[in-house]
Amino acid sequence: MESWASEELRYVQLGDARLNRRLIKMVETFSANPECSVPKACKTWAATRASYEFWDNPRVKPDDIIQAHKKSTIERIQGEDTILAIQDTTGLNFTKHPKTKGLGHLDHPAVSGLKVHSCLTVSLQGVPQGLIHQKVWARDPKTKGKKHQRQKLATKDKESQRWLDTLRASQEAIPEGIKVITVADREADIYDLFAMPRRDGVHLLIRVSYNRRVDHEAKYLWEAIRESPVIGKVEVEVGRKGDHPSRYALLSVRIASLSIKAPRNRKGKLPDIPVHMVLAEEENPPPGVKPLCWLLLATFPVVSFQDAMNCIEYYSHRWLVERYHFVLKSGCGVEKLQLEDASRIHRAFATYCIVAWRLLWLTYQARYNPDLPCDRVLETHEWQSLYCTIHNTPIPPAKPPSLHDAVLWIAKLGGFLGRKCDGEPGVKTIWRGMSSLHYVASTWKLLHTPHPILFDT
Repeated sequence: MESWASEELRYVQLGDARLNRRLIKMVETFSANPECSVPKACKTWAATRASYEFWDNPRVKPDDIIQAHKKSTIERIQGEDTILAIQDTTGLNFTKHPKTKGLGHLDHPAVSGLKVHSCLTVSLQGVPQGLIHQKVWARDPKTKGKKHQRQKLATKDKESQRWLDTLRASQEAIPEGIKVITVADREADIYDLFAMPRRDGVHLLIRVSYNRRVDHEAKYLWEAIRESPVIGKVEVEVGRKGDHPSRYALLSVRIASLSIKAPRNRKGKLPDIPVHMVLAEEENPPPGVKPLCWLLLATFPVVSFQDAMNCIEYYSHRWLVERYHFVLKSGCGVEKLQLEDASRIHRAFATYCIVAWRLLWLTYQARYNPDLPCDRVLETHEWQSLYCTIHNTPIPPAKPPSLHDAVLWIAKLGGFLGRKCDGEPGVKTIWRGMSSLHYVASTWKLLHTPHPILFDT
C-alpha cells in the first residue's frame, strides 16, 4: 500500500527526484511524531541531518511544496457543488530565537517572527480539504511603529491586499463548475474586496467590522439591519470560554438586502455594492456574559430563514482555519524550530503545513464520514496493531473497523477518555495518539514480518 504522503505529494517537482523522496519521507516522519522535536522524530543523526540539509537547500522552493498539496486539494474537491475558501492570518513568533535572521516585527513591535495568510478549503460538511493558497512574509523593519500611517495608503500598498490576492488565487485555481464562497472575519471587511471583480459562482461571506454607509433611510448598516423584523430564532451551543461554562444561546435572526457605499476618504466616484445582510444576535444573555452577535455580509441571495441559517453554518466553519494554525504552532511546534534564517523556516513551515492539514482532516473526516473503512486512511499494520492494543488481544479482525472507531482509539492512545459526556475527540488528543500509534505499529510490523532463518554452519 502506498503511503498517504506519497499519494498526497505525487505532483511534487523540486527539480531532483532525491529531493522529492526526501520530502515525502520527512512528511511521513513528522506525521507519525507531530509533537516531537526534529531529532526525536527522525531518531537517527543521518535522518536529522538530511532534514536540516533539505530545509537549507536553496533549490527547494516552499511554493513548490504547497503547489503539490494544492493540486491534490483540487482533486479532492472535484464533484463538490460548493466549497468554502476560508481565509485567515496568523503570526509565527520567533522572539525567543534572537539570532534567527530575516524576521520582521509582528503586531507588537517587540515581538519578531513571520506573518502567514492561509486559505483553507472546507466542504459544507465541515471537512478541511486542504490549502488552496498561502503567503508567508516578514515585515519590513522600516514600518515598525508606523501603524497609524498605513490608513493613508491605498489597499494595494498595504497588507490588506493579501485578502484580494488570495481571493484572486482561489477563484483561478478552483474549477469553474464549483461554487466558491470566501469566508473571513472582520479584518476582511474591506470595500475593495467587495468591489473586486469575481467570476460567476464566486461569492463572499464576511463578518462586519465597520458601520458602513448604506442606501437606506437609516443611513448606516447597523441601524438599517435592526429595523428589519426578526424572521426566526435558532439555538446554538457555545463552548466554554475562560470562567464561563459551555451553554446554549438563543439567537434572533434578521435579514436585509441593500447596498454599501464607498468610504468617504476615497477619491472619485465609486459604485455602491449590493449585499445581503444576516444578523444573528443573542437578546437575553446570562448576567455577566457578553451576548453573541454576528453581522454577516453576503454577496449571494439571502431571502429566507433557511438562507440565513446556511450563512450562519458556513461562517461557523471559519474557525477551522484557526484550528489549522493552532495545530501548526501547538501540535507541530513550528515556533520551536531553531533555524538560522527565515528562508529555512519557510521551507520547514511548508513541510509541516501538510502534516497539520492531515491531522485536522483526519479529525473531521472521522466525524462526518464515520462509516468509511479505516484502511482508506491507515495501513494494515497500523489498524491491526491499533485494534489489538485497544482490545488487549493478539488477533485482529478479518475486516478493518470503521474510520470513526479507529480515530476514537487513536485519541484514546492520546489520553481521550471517551465518556458519554466527552463528545468527539479533538485534534489535540489525535496528534498525541498518532505518536503512540507509531511506536505500537512499528513494533507490530517488526514482529509480523517474515524474516529468514539463519543456521549455524
